[in-house]
Amino acid sequence: MKKLFVLIGCAFLAVSLSFGQAKKPTIMVVPSDAWCIQNGYVTEFDDQGTLLKIPNYKMALQNNTDLLLVISAINGMMTDRGFPLKNLESALKTMESDAAEDAMRSSSSSGEGVSESPIDALKKTAKADIIMQLTWTVSEVGPKKAITFVLTGLDAYSDKQVASAQGPGEPSFTADTPTLLQEAVTAHIDNFNAQLQSHFDDMFTNGREVVVRVQKWGDWDGELDMEFDGDELTDIIEDWMAANTVQGRFSSDVRDTQIVFEQVRIPLFDERGNATDTRKFVRELSKYLKAEPYLITSKVVMKGLGRATLILGSK
Repeated sequence: MKKLFVLIGCAFLAVSLSFGQAKKPTIMVVPSDAWCIQNGYVTEFDDQGTLLKIPNYKMALQNNTDLLLVISAINGMMTDRGFPLKNLESALKTMESDAAEDAMRSSSSSGEGVSESPIDALKKTAKADIIMQLTWTVSEVGPKKAITFVLTGLDAYSDKQVASAQGPGEPSFTADTPTLLQEAVTAHIDNFNAQLQSHFDDMFTNGREVVVRVQKWGDWDGELDMEFDGDELTDIIEDWMAANTVQGRFSSDVRDTQIVFEQVRIPLFDERGNATDTRKFVRELSKYLKAEPYLITSKVVMKGLGRATLILGSK
């Protein structure tokens, strides 16, 4: 009997540990936009007369050894606390490979190429739950060097800030930048991680927040207010959303040509226990509308991880 209790206890502990590990958010550490711009690691392009500066992470990693050491140090601290990590450098290499394939691919109907911002492509490639953006500045205090940092945790799906930490480090005569930063961050990292974990626990219970839009192709002969057995299509779609979101949580804005669903809470896992995401969620809606009695063909278009548009009428 004693052995039986021991075995049951060990099994319970193993399940508890596994469950706890499953609940840890996956993170990726990147330099902030402000740090990249301040240090000249950007790509500039003209967007209809407006000059935009996009962080160039590859340039930063290749030209700033401090950045590599700093990211490695923070990765180590997060790993020690049990948080799964996505490596920025590895994600960039995968993204470049994907970009090379996209460059050779075009739409079968319009001939247009794939258009995606670098940060959206990076999020899609890494599939991290949290993006940790880091900013730091080094100043001289007499013969000593001092460092001030800002660490911001952003939900990769909603882009909302979910954790933050900032502060100065102790001045030093001899310490290098990565060491100064590691010492400064160490004093705040556990509180920062508690904020991350609290956000992820909320997602685990209440679902991940995303945005879903439903539109129609201009040449489709259907309308969003068309009826099936007395029910308008907009109501049918809203009913599906209510049945498939966590606790039916979402807000909707119904317009003549589109429906915008915001604060949509989708489950982290499907009924089989597999991880789900915005695309999989909206694909299920697409399949639902393609079946009887609706027979509506549609196309899912993604923007980043947390925004999906379902366009009715054709692929």
